[in-house]
Amino acid sequence: MTPRCACGNSFRFATTENFFLFPVGKKTAEEKKKMAESKPAHLEPSKLGTKAYWDALYTTELTTHTSDPSLEGTVWFDDSDAEAKILSYLSPNRDDSDSDNEDDDQPPNPHPHDLTPSTASILDLGCGNGSLLFSLRDDGWSGHLLGVDYSPHSISLAKSIAQSRENEDLKSVEFKVWDVLNGDIPSISPPTGWDLVLDKGTFDAVSLSSETDSLGRRINEGYGERVLQLLKTGGVFLVTSCNWTETELRTWFETSTAPNDGKTKLKMAGRVDYPSFSFGGVKGQTISTLCFEKVVVE
Repeated sequence: MTPRCACGNSFRFATTENFFLFPVGKKTAEEKKKMAESKPAHLEPSKLGTKAYWDALYTTELTTHTSDPSLEGTVWFDDSDAEAKILSYLSPNRDDSDSDNEDDDQPPNPHPHDLTPSTASILDLGCGNGSLLFSLRDDGWSGHLLGVDYSPHSISLAKSIAQSRENEDLKSVEFKVWDVLNGDIPSISPPTGWDLVLDKGTFDAVSLSSETDSLGRRINEGYGERVLQLLKTGGVFLVTSCNWTETELRTWFETSTAPNDGKTKLKMAGRVDYPSFSFGGVKGQTISTLCFEKVVVE
């Protein structure tokens, strides 16, 4: 099953019904200033931004998995090999010699953090069926791994998959029902915060919600603030999106997210490379993954 991304702004160029180019490359000083001064245009609300949609999806996938344990449900962005590329990016032994980064406004890809696979605490926001956490465990990440999702049917599916996998040490992989925007943070967070927070499509889904918060903002505008509260200082946030370009993600999290208590903020620290190509004279890619570090405000 290939997920389709609902997009709603002029930066995207459709080549097929469910395929989009994200323009990349050098930008003029005027373009950079304009993007920094304004938030990206909100996406048109969609059913993918509703809890009812995800409850129904995971109810179906849980029923299917119960009938046939080999069927574990959707792996989001599998067509772009996102999980393998994320694991490669996080690997302490990764090699960036083949990086395709040609944008002088983007930082290079050296490891921006000091994560140790045996001890790093990892939180997956909107974990779905738990696929990314299972992949991390298989790749040797043996610290505290927790997946949260606001859909109880998602968590039931992830737990069922964990139970169906034989001869695997999955004791450290936990799954809990928890709402990233409204859940009690101390109830799921270590005292000093998480070393690594992951998002593979969750900010996309939140951005498709029509709901507003107590300040009258679309709820995705407060997402970065919650991420800041979840991270330890020096911790990193790795977000993957098919609805937002790299520039837009950087604006949402680096520019538009207010510093936490005026002391810490998110700062872009790296990016995951995906194959790029041209369409209609525009160079682009199908998805974006950026890495942000929680740093002290200077």
